[in-house]
Amino acid sequence: MKTPLQHFSYMLSETELLYALALQRVPNLGDTSAKKLLRHLGSSEAIFKTQKGQLLKIDGIGPYRLKGLYDPKILLAAEREIGYMQQHGITATYFLDAHYPENLRHCVDGPILLFSKGTVQWNTQRILSIVGTRRATPHGKQFCEALIEALSPLQPIIISGFAYGIDIIAHRAAMKYGLQTIACLAHGFQQLYPKTHQKYVRSMCEHGGFLTEFWSDNPFERTNFLRRNRIIAGISEATIVIESAEKGGSLVTADIAHSYGRELFAVPGRVTDAQSAGCHQLIKSQRAHLLTTPADIPYVLGWDVKTPAVQNMQTSIFNSLDEHEKNVWEFLHHSGKSQLDAIAFGCQMPTSKVAALLLQLELKGKIQPLPGKWFQAS
Repeated sequence: MKTPLQHFSYMLSETELLYALALQRVPNLGDTSAKKLLRHLGSSEAIFKTQKGQLLKIDGIGPYRLKGLYDPKILLAAEREIGYMQQHGITATYFLDAHYPENLRHCVDGPILLFSKGTVQWNTQRILSIVGTRRATPHGKQFCEALIEALSPLQPIIISGFAYGIDIIAHRAAMKYGLQTIACLAHGFQQLYPKTHQKYVRSMCEHGGFLTEFWSDNPFERTNFLRRNRIIAGISEATIVIESAEKGGSLVTADIAHSYGRELFAVPGRVTDAQSAGCHQLIKSQRAHLLTTPADIPYVLGWDVKTPAVQNMQTSIFNSLDEHEKNVWEFLHHSGKSQLDAIAFGCQMPTSKVAALLLQLELKGKIQPLPGKWFQAS
């Protein structure tokens, strides 16, 4: 008989943490099978204290899955891991805990335990994952920062993988504009990859922090990226791909996000840009929305940009236009409705910069977006 699992109010005791860690450590079990056992028995401790014959009666649970479950070394390893977590300020979040990311909770293969360091707070549903090539072009770098700057009044959490290229650009831009940003790691907390990003750790922890499903002693292995990528895809409301070649980790993340039924956005480049080939394929196959202006994101996701928080910003921070905003507004005021490329050409500014300015002007009530990617002055 299945035991119902109580969501949102679950408090993980140290004993249950010990058994949950041990359950996570069982070879060949996996998160999907672990959750199946938990649905039947109600707790990790109960699983370990139930006879093997009873467990084998559960549909989909065979001897292969249970191999290693009764190895006493697993509980000893779990005790050591708890000690390491306490010593180094690592927080464990159970998948039934109220503080577990809500989007990830609905992924059938989401981790039963997440480990975090820093000031991670899942206090909003506006969570965006930004991924892309490690060989970002100047255009990709500029677009990424301009996008985050434009979205900053809406206070989304920015998720990425802390890798070279678009990942670290997204994290840095989020910190620059006062947003919470969280790096999903493909290893445990005893190491850091890439090592050259050690200089960002302190600031990252102050603006969000780090997240992983791996134990502290799990080494960096390339096979871990797939598991890490499913968290990046599953934890957010939407995944944004900024530059990707025909093959690569960003497209893997995009495929996983698509399989979860999440929204996908892809930034186009020139048809000859090898680093945009993956984005073009996502758009051509209609798996991803074409992303040309920051306003596309709140529009597709149904975010209300007229929230009280934004209105308060309009009367304080946004009570005047800067030089660039005035330039764009005056162009629209005199020329009438125009599209992004025409505005950029007329104002002699990069398209990515104009895209950011258009969302800022929309939030200030100075312009109106129109169907077909047109804009006009209010």
